[in-house]
Parts: sequence; C-alpha cells; structure tokens
Amino acid sequence: MKAVRSFLAVALVTAGFGIGIAVDRAALAQQPGIKRTILLRADDPADEKYEAVMGIAEIPPGGSSGKHRHPGIEIAYVLEGSIVAERAGKPTVTIKAGESIDNGGLVHNATNSGTTPAKILAIYLVEKGKPIAESVP
Repeated sequence: MKAVRSFLAVALVTAGFGIGIAVDRAALAQQPGIKRTILLRADDPADEKYEAVMGIAEIPPGGSSGKHRHPGIEIAYVLEGSIVAERAGKPTVTIKAGESIDNGGLVHNATNSGTTPAKILAIYLVEKGKPIAESVP
C-alpha cells in the first residue's frame, strides 16, 4: 500500500512538471519577440498556491515582448542592453543595464529600441498552474 502511494505521488509530481512546461511553452509561443529561459522555480512558503520563478528574458534589437501581464508580480533587472517599458497607467520609461523595474501586476510591454540584444533577469511570484505571461490584446 505504501509503495502504491509513493508511486502515485511521483506520478502526480511528474505530471505537474509536464503540465507546467507545456503551459510555459504555450505562453512563449504567444510572444515571438521575447525568449524566456526559466532558471529556477521555488514554492512560496507562505502560500501553497504561488511559486517564485526566476528567468532570463531576451529581447532582440527592434523586438518587443508584446502587451502582456503576469498572474502575479514581476520584478526585473536589466543585465545587458536597455528596454523601453510601457505600463498601463504609468509613464513610459527606459531601463538600462544595471537598473531595475517593478511591473506591479500591470499590463505592460517591453521594447528593445537599441542595436544590441537586451537581457533581463526577472523574478515572478505567480499562481501555480498558470502561464508565466499572458498576452493582452
């Protein structure tokens, strides 16, 4: 009986990872101007419905993330290049390498108007089972 429970637990965890990867891929497919590479996921110890996700977002010269939102919050630090951030209800700002931004759950768009790729370290605190980013018309 204990072996069956262990097997079921492993199967459920494996299925959860597979679903999470598929959901991430679907979100990435909706935003062709941005490439996200997930580096780490960690459960939120204060609320089992949420997780912290760390990733690198790359936007090529002339590229854009497209208008989107996150099912939670996103904080970001520009590692290389610069981006122009348009956020609902906020003034447009340019964020350069070495600077950070808190998107505060707002609908936003990041554009790389420079001549070199922009690389951004992003931390998301999002609801489990939801895509990291959702396109907004």
